[in-house]
Amino acid sequence: MVGKQYLTRQAATLLKFAQTVTDPNVAAGLVEKAVDLKSRVDEAAAPDRSSRAPDVEHNSNEHNRNRR
Repeated sequence: MVGKQYLTRQAATLLKFAQTVTDPNVAAGLVEKAVDLKSRVDEAAAPDRSSRAPDVEHNSNEHNRNRR
């Protein structure tokens, strides 16, 4: 998986490039792609809010240690 820092740098590069382009359609496409990358960063940073059954352990390593 691509890291948060990489996606953030790529989005910033796209925005800088969009500012230098004279074609408004190309600039809009670059900005749209930067927004897409930013949303991927936000999704990756969001905590997992899915519900879990009460008997599900949070740490699989702990589970493996207890099985020995």
